Amino acid sequence: MNKAQLEKKIAYLEFVHDQLETELVYVDSLLKSVGFPHGLASAKEVALELLQNAEAENEKGHEI
Repeated sequence: MNKAQLEKKIAYLEFVHDQLETELVYVDSLLKSVGFPHGLASAKEVALELLQNAEAENEKGHEI
């Protein structure tokens, strides 16, 4: 790639980064507005807890 192509690629990646960052901020704010006190971080904690509970239930089912 030459310099012009690299600059074009960098500009595109910066654009995509900005779009994704804006989307994350929006999702974080939506999650806070529906009851997740720390937004995305809280939602991730809940999702991990649900997965752990499901795994524990699966293990209990295999013990019988």
